[in-house]
Amino acid sequence: MPNTTIEHLDDLTGPTPGKSAPVLVVDFGAQYAQLIARRVREAQIYSEIVPHTMPLAEILAKEPSAIILSGGPSSVYADTAPSIDAEIFSSGVPVLGICYGFQLMAELLGGAVKHTDLREFGRTQAHINPDSLLLKHLPKHLNVWMSHGDSVAIAPDGFDTIASTPGAEVAAFENTEKQLFGVQWHPEVLHTTRGQEVLERFLYNGAGLTPNWTTKNIIRDAVRSIRGQVGTGHVICGLSGGVDSAVAAALVHKAVGDQLTCVFVDHGLLREGEREQVTQTYKRETGIRLETVDAQKEFIGPLSRMRDPEKKRKLIGEKFIRIFEAAAEKIILENHHDGDIEFLVQGTLYPDVVESGGGTGTSNIKSHHNVGGLPSDIKFDLVEPLKYLFKDEVRAIGRELGLPSVIVDRHPFPGPGLAIRIIGRVTRKNLGIVRAADAIVREELEAANVDSSIWQCPVVLLADVKSVGVQGDARTYSHPVVLRPVTSEDAMTADWARLDYDVLERISTRITNEVPDVNRVVLDISSKPPATIEWE
Repeated sequence: MPNTTIEHLDDLTGPTPGKSAPVLVVDFGAQYAQLIARRVREAQIYSEIVPHTMPLAEILAKEPSAIILSGGPSSVYADTAPSIDAEIFSSGVPVLGICYGFQLMAELLGGAVKHTDLREFGRTQAHINPDSLLLKHLPKHLNVWMSHGDSVAIAPDGFDTIASTPGAEVAAFENTEKQLFGVQWHPEVLHTTRGQEVLERFLYNGAGLTPNWTTKNIIRDAVRSIRGQVGTGHVICGLSGGVDSAVAAALVHKAVGDQLTCVFVDHGLLREGEREQVTQTYKRETGIRLETVDAQKEFIGPLSRMRDPEKKRKLIGEKFIRIFEAAAEKIILENHHDGDIEFLVQGTLYPDVVESGGGTGTSNIKSHHNVGGLPSDIKFDLVEPLKYLFKDEVRAIGRELGLPSVIVDRHPFPGPGLAIRIIGRVTRKNLGIVRAADAIVREELEAANVDSSIWQCPVVLLADVKSVGVQGDARTYSHPVVLRPVTSEDAMTADWARLDYDVLERISTRITNEVPDVNRVVLDISSKPPATIEWE
């Protein structure tokens, strides 16, 4: 996201920024649907993801400025293949089809899609027509990223074929008069050479859009929206100390000032020294009123009897709300507020919504405590100014609002804390083990000067697993600890971080020497997908 300067932020007159006319990414079960939405935003145009099951009337009711049909695992000619109303192509909205979306467009508009004996997976060289609108100025031979076993054999009437590959005679087409375009490859992935240019050619030249999704406009829009929702009411914010809740609080404070009180809940699931670090840093750097609540007994007691991760998340979500309700009553009494505190600020992000089953119509991967884990009888109206943002966008906003690096660049840490980094019961003993191991990992990553080069490094205690070891010439039967260093842009996808072996050796040696009840350290080298970043 570009680094823009905020000028006259309090002057909120004028049109609402680009969010009012989104580019909609229609998800056909694609691995890369979220990535497409991100790439559109990187072109400074607002995007949202919608499921392919959404009726066309609802899609058009969102007044999209353009539509992108995602890839997907199905064959368009299969009986159970997902589809879309063909009238979308005569709606006047510019459309780009990618992979499955490209084939579906061809099929619905009278072209032909067939299974090919020459499947293409991975890097493939495409022959390009550089005089076309979509692929203008690209080299005649371009490395693209393919993932298909079917191909478009015949383009629909009125479409010009503008690219081909050995396995796809029609690898891209366009009808510039109707503003309809399609490519067989994935321009959204970094493996495709100059793929972002193809997306931007569609957005700027094919659809005629103007880039206005900037940090400045996001903040202006958020401040206007918060003021409109809250009015003169009083607000509390559940502050965890992480970048999401901190930026959400800063936005709300910018909008309504002293109507906001932040509440930091020490649930006993924090990392070593975190309560002191968060409260001191936040008060010093922001000046926003902060109340701290000690609620360790309320959380750890019930959690110590639970193993199921979904039950953990839902219990934590409910406990948070009940504590915020009690804190609100206390704040009213102490500050002599008139009326109730009606609003609760949460740092919910777009990935939270998507993974909780609320963004794409896909399955519920896991209930985030602040989305799927909330109780049904919550008394607050939620204020979620970051709900449609990715993590990198949130960091950019935090910097624009003047938050320090110690807050903005902090590694992500889950709201449920160490509770979801213990596979098994959340007891004080198990918390002590994982907390000590986590402290060692953070110290060693910082000492090796690699802390800033990774997204985060969860430390997971396998409390329900024991393995045989030998320590001090004696047999031990103790727990393994898992290291999960990852690199990512937004947590929707991730890869395991290739840490230096010497760093890993120091971490392993220190943990097995210094942390009781641990005799084995293992490294998680799974990407996301198929694995998630957190284990629960």
